[in-house]
Formats: sequence, C-alpha cells, structure tokens
Amino acid sequence: MRRLAISLTLPLALVLAGCGAEPVWAPDEAVSRARFASGEPPSITLYTVVRKKSGEGAHSGIMIDGSQRVLFDPAGTWHHPWVPERNDLHYGITEQMRKFYIDYHARETYDVVSQKLYVSPAVAEAAIRKAEAYGAVNKAFCGNSVSDILQGLPGFESIPKTFFPNRIMNAFGELPGVQTKLHEDGDPDDHSGVLMVQQSASIEPTMPSR
Repeated sequence: MRRLAISLTLPLALVLAGCGAEPVWAPDEAVSRARFASGEPPSITLYTVVRKKSGEGAHSGIMIDGSQRVLFDPAGTWHHPWVPERNDLHYGITEQMRKFYIDYHARETYDVVSQKLYVSPAVAEAAIRKAEAYGAVNKAFCGNSVSDILQGLPGFESIPKTFFPNRIMNAFGELPGVQTKLHEDGDPDDHSGVLMVQQSASIEPTMPSR
C-alpha cells in the first residue's frame, strides 16, 4: 500500500514542481539556423532539479553534446525565443543558453545537480537521435522519459527505468568518470530574475560563470 501511495502521489508532486510542456514543432529553418557545435569532446550531462528542504528530485533533463549541442527537457517549462524546440528537444544550446537553463531552475526553493559524462561520438549521436524520435512528453513523465533514453545507450545500461529523478541521478552518479556539480541560487520562485535577463539580453549577453 505504501508503494502504491507513493506512485499515486508522484505525478502530482512533479506537476507542482514545474514539469509540464505542450508539443511544439519549430520549422526546419529555425532549427538549422540555431545549430550549435561546442567543439568540446562529446558528452551527456544529466540535470536534476532537487528541492532544497527535502532533497526530493523534482525534474530531470539531459544535455547532449555531440555534432551539435541539444537539450532534452521533457515536459519542462523553460524556453527561449532563440532556442527552437521540437517536442521537448531544444536546439542551439550555447554556453549562454546552458546557463539560462540552470538559472531558471536553481532558485530559493530548488538546487540543480549537473552530472557530466564524456562519451564516444557514436553514443552522443545515438542519444540525439533517440531524443529527436521520442516525441512530446506528458506531464510528470520527465524522469520516465530521461531514463528511457539513457537506459538504451551503450554504457548506461545500469540506469533504472523509473519516474523518480533522484533514482536516475544516483545511478548516473555511479558511472565511472562522472563530474558532478551543485548549482545554488537565491532567485525568487517565480523565475522573474532569469526571465528578465533573458528578455533584455543582447546577442551575446554576459552571464555569471557557473
């Protein structure tokens, strides 16, 4: 009964934490124009939004750095006018946009844990293809979809199939070579700070180093 109660309350908890995006499909021209290659070694970075008081995982997303850098933010609410989106996959994730994404989620009630793992070019491209093919994610299914994509990649077989972001984070943290970083911020819960910066930013705004 306890396990059933947890499974029934999980979707509500995730919805309240901010998992909830609607299907969108950016045109080819916008996706092509936004394409960004970082020039760094291929990697996959797991982002987990964690409630400060309880340590509960509230949201999962993955940044994939391969032939281009994209961000799979399933059922997420972050967006930017310069970042075209196709069903939860965001294209054109420059350093500026990566920092915007972290700042949007790290606030007075939530921290963000990033876990970066270098992978082969083939694994990075397979992750991009899987994210592109996944489709729009329903509310409260962010962890489920992230674990779905990771679990099918070579080297990530130990990632459990789960709805719980913390279970994914803990399993990811056990992979050899993972680089983990905690992002903390005191911005208000309404995201007003980062949204104001995003709105007023120029083509190459200066963002604080994270």
